[in-house]
Amino acid sequence: MDLLSNRSSVSEFILLGLSSSQEIQIFFFVIFFLVYVAIVVGNLLIVISVIFDKHLHSPMYFFLANLSFFDLCVSSVATPKVIADFLRKRKTISFWGCMAQMFFMHFFGGGEMSLLIAMAIDRYAAICKPLHYKTIMSCRVLILFLLFTWTIGFIHTTSQMVFTVGLPFCGPNIVDNIFCDLPLVIRLACTETYILELLIISESGLLSLICFIILLISYVVMLLTIWQRSSSASSKAVSTLSAHITVVTLFFGPAIFIYAFPFNSYSVDKFLSVIYSIITPLLNPIIYTLRNQEMKAAIGRLSSQHVGSWLTH
Repeated sequence: MDLLSNRSSVSEFILLGLSSSQEIQIFFFVIFFLVYVAIVVGNLLIVISVIFDKHLHSPMYFFLANLSFFDLCVSSVATPKVIADFLRKRKTISFWGCMAQMFFMHFFGGGEMSLLIAMAIDRYAAICKPLHYKTIMSCRVLILFLLFTWTIGFIHTTSQMVFTVGLPFCGPNIVDNIFCDLPLVIRLACTETYILELLIISESGLLSLICFIILLISYVVMLLTIWQRSSSASSKAVSTLSAHITVVTLFFGPAIFIYAFPFNSYSVDKFLSVIYSIITPLLNPIIYTLRNQEMKAAIGRLSSQHVGSWLTH
């Protein structure tokens, strides 16, 4: 700890946020607050519905509940502070608070990325191997997939943060974003970071791109399989797949863009940070509840049970 303190004289970072205008910041405060409340309520509804509704005790909804949990965590890492900062003239974050923010953003982000692959495998087994689906997606396999997602998230963030924490920060401490963004923070280090920048781009950007391509190919195969069949189940499968594909596109699109062009435009960084931290976690419950009759029915049953229980008391 003492060695790190000697190398880094920066004790805090200054976040510039989205705007310096007080009126605009109050507007952003209201919008971000309402969106975050919707994120918490929407994703918690999905998690609680899957846990307590026996009709949703299947591999697909197991993964959906975990996706909602990851979305809730990703948003909660930075969004509450972002909301509070809109009411502050001077927006600061401690050195270790900044490191923790980046660690957990990449931890949950990496875990969610691998979870989307697990969800694609689940849909592939359901559509292309329907007779063996229950055997393939057993309880043991589900647990292994979940452990895999957490492990990938930990490896993903550790491989980047282990180098970042050790960097010397001795002067510049202004981050032109709403939260600590890894590519922007490492540029503030008082040393050459070109190799580390390449590491981040190759480890995050290329990994995201490769996973996205794998997912794209797998969903094309599934759509072709559905197209060759003509049954009532096909329309339901297409509806489910379209929701999955939309979520995958919303998740990987900004991630690939951020790491493909990490140091070109700070305004683009801010825009994509907003998408990644609040828009994507908000759209996940909206997409799955509006397009999924079983989920809407489960939420309706859950609501009616609690209303009935409240009235009886």
